[in-house]
Amino acid sequence: MLRLTVLLLCCFPTLLSARSSDSPHDQEAAKFWIVLTAKNPGTVPALSAISLQQRHAQGLAIDDTDRPLSEAYLQQLIQAGVKPLCRSRWFNAVSAQLTPAQQKQLRQLSFVKELVPIDRNLIVTSLPHTNGSRPQMAPVMNQIQASEFANAGLTGRFVQVGVLDAGFFGADSASALKHVFARQGVHIVRDYVNAKKTRNDLFHTLESMSDFHGTEVFAAIAGLDPADNMQYGLATDATFYLARTDQGNREFRGEEDNWVQAIEWLDSLGVRLVNTSLGYARGFTDPKENYEPRQMDGHTSLISRAAQLAADKKGMLIIVSAGNEGDDRNWRIISTPADAQGVLAVGATNSRLWNRIGYSSIGPESLPYLKPNVSCFSLYGTSLSAPVITGFAACIMQANPKLTNRQVIELIEKSAHLYPYGNNFVGYGVPQASRVLAMLRKQELPATARTVTATGRAITMPITLTDSKETVSIFRKKDATHVLQQDALKATNGKLTIKRINGETRTTVDLKKEVIEVIWQ
Repeated sequence: MLRLTVLLLCCFPTLLSARSSDSPHDQEAAKFWIVLTAKNPGTVPALSAISLQQRHAQGLAIDDTDRPLSEAYLQQLIQAGVKPLCRSRWFNAVSAQLTPAQQKQLRQLSFVKELVPIDRNLIVTSLPHTNGSRPQMAPVMNQIQASEFANAGLTGRFVQVGVLDAGFFGADSASALKHVFARQGVHIVRDYVNAKKTRNDLFHTLESMSDFHGTEVFAAIAGLDPADNMQYGLATDATFYLARTDQGNREFRGEEDNWVQAIEWLDSLGVRLVNTSLGYARGFTDPKENYEPRQMDGHTSLISRAAQLAADKKGMLIIVSAGNEGDDRNWRIISTPADAQGVLAVGATNSRLWNRIGYSSIGPESLPYLKPNVSCFSLYGTSLSAPVITGFAACIMQANPKLTNRQVIELIEKSAHLYPYGNNFVGYGVPQASRVLAMLRKQELPATARTVTATGRAITMPITLTDSKETVSIFRKKDATHVLQQDALKATNGKLTIKRINGETRTTVDLKKEVIEVIWQ
């Protein structure tokens, strides 16, 4: 198991030094992870029968991370005046607000391995302004070939989906979600921000405008509005487990420990597919406590470590929005946990050209793996492109429940329109349902990718287009995956001319139904 010490100290290095005893803030409580020394090896794993069956089916071992925390240790903490907030069996730790006196007291206890400060200065990655308008998801349904899944009878039936988000206000009365509630498709809801909230409160109490966010995400996974004859998501018949883990938009601070607690809860229930349209990047207060772009490395943040553990040890498929900082010159790259290698990070494309829409975050060049993994159309943030692909994944899991999380990711990537020529702008591109169905049926896919060698400073090549003067999207790359810039070129009389720019070693020509990789000599 990954040591929580390394995990959290990497996240929050600036909080390590103790405050001076004569500081005016000395008696203020701060939030810490209390890491415990051991668990009782005789305790039964905190997993449901369904979760145990799924682990066995996937060949995943039950280990110490599945056992509950020691109740004896928890009782001693409570007797010491500590009120545990969040509990993590994966990291054998609890979080709590501790005064300096309590910190000193706990460090003397034999069962407390260490105290690790928690950074409270995290925010949900910013959302593009919508001016109150409702996002139109019909175009993305066409882009990913939703009708192909519908014709095959795939609607996410029998698939359990977890949604971790900022709030689900009005979900039970939203027109596009009434069909889910009518069939009692929402099994359990939890609020990790305000534990006193009931199921009724979660849907009917508005604390901030971000409480609509989870409702919109939910609709993008399963939405179907008969009145408008509009389908917003693919997993219309899935079963849902909703968890509110973050109370904020750009003005509020996120709590990663809520996310960890929720993902462990979903794991205990046997939920294998999870959508999280949240991303963490920078804070508001002390700049020393903010995330830096270099920390989007897949292993610095707590939330990325937890997501990776969920993928590797628990067999969970975590689908994450890539982030909306593509236009922010001071950031531009994906947020966490989209940086975790084992998650499926989803970017956003334009509707017409299928290249990166401006706000969609870019994969860091320092990563040894491709991020984002895939992309699809969304005018209103990657928060609404990720759930579309979650519905896509639910259809795959309905078609073949025996597939592992890695196999589902591989199918989605291979079905995307740019595969195998992915890049750090849009990943492998837009997943195509027809290609997934062909692979599930063990059918040979048509050849849609080819390479062309070019010399000199320009190349003119014949291409097949529906319109002889169609605009073509290209990605100019400095190596196999990293984009220098994306362009749109006009084809004339069935031919496309590309003039090479400085540093360009490869060019991906996106024809939607075909992809050409130009390799410059």
